[in-house]
Amino acid sequence: MLPVALALSLSTAQVETPISRIALGSCFNSRLEMRLWPAVQASKPEVFIWMGDNTYVDGQGNSLDHATEYKLLGQDPGFQWLEKNTKQLATWDDHDYGLNDAGVEYPKKVQAQAAFNEFWKVPADSPRRKREGIYDSTTFGPEGKRIQVILLDTRYFRSPLKRDTDNRRYVGDPDPEKTILGPAQWMWLAEELKKPAELRIIVSSIQVVSEDHPFEKWMNHPLERAKLFATIKDSQASGVMFVSGDRHMADLSAMDGGVGYPLYDLTSSALNRSNRGWRLPEKNQHRIGSMVTGDNFGFIAVDWSKPDPEVKLQVRDQDGENTIQTKLNLSWLKPGRIRTP
Repeated sequence: MLPVALALSLSTAQVETPISRIALGSCFNSRLEMRLWPAVQASKPEVFIWMGDNTYVDGQGNSLDHATEYKLLGQDPGFQWLEKNTKQLATWDDHDYGLNDAGVEYPKKVQAQAAFNEFWKVPADSPRRKREGIYDSTTFGPEGKRIQVILLDTRYFRSPLKRDTDNRRYVGDPDPEKTILGPAQWMWLAEELKKPAELRIIVSSIQVVSEDHPFEKWMNHPLERAKLFATIKDSQASGVMFVSGDRHMADLSAMDGGVGYPLYDLTSSALNRSNRGWRLPEKNQHRIGSMVTGDNFGFIAVDWSKPDPEVKLQVRDQDGENTIQTKLNLSWLKPGRIRTP
């Protein structure tokens, strides 16, 4: 098994080095052609975030075995390049968790977590080895240039989803007993948001801001999404933005979640499982940019040299071209920017 350079095993000096280039992606099947790696490599990422569906072990033509699929991922030339040239962070989604759209009810979740920890070389003394779920957090950079990456686990504790009357699509479930993160992860997240950082990237395998499509998203449990926004507001954390995957299309959304500044959600999907033909965009009232066809990866560039650091949120295609981009300043992501009635 190849060693993997996760931040949990990095030296303090490495973690304190300012980071300005972060690539990210989701939905990667090692058994399929991968045409994005040259563009990813050309972007020279200092960190690569795997946002979920990093392997496919749920019966879609694969082995139904975590060890086999992780071995194939480890043998992929692009993965090996990332291993040698970047710092890698990872969470999971349903297909590498082990079952399509699965949550707390998945019977093999303990085995799935063990396989995850083994492949990603999670240190023996890491909290990830000692608690249920794979949520984690790492902060890069010195004071004034800190980027906190918060990796959520939206699978291990997530309550079952509610379907419509035709049993075809998911609908919002207002049951206050339902959860996405579970009590322990919620408490952990509230504490993480109190730690100092200038920019905070919350990694959610499913979309946070988009709420109109009938598939998996945070709005399937609307009280949980409201709790997420309230947790951010109560912590007075600045610099929060979301990144997500899952949808086999790229999206950029923004909304006023009542935290005092705009909440962005950069969705990048898929690394090699996107629709390559024409496709209608899904309904999304919060969309500010979309790429509906073709494989893609996300990219976050931070210019720390400016008095008010500039953040670029991008989606890039296999040619390395920006198919989605927006620019914002860190000062925009501070409580008080938006005054919500």
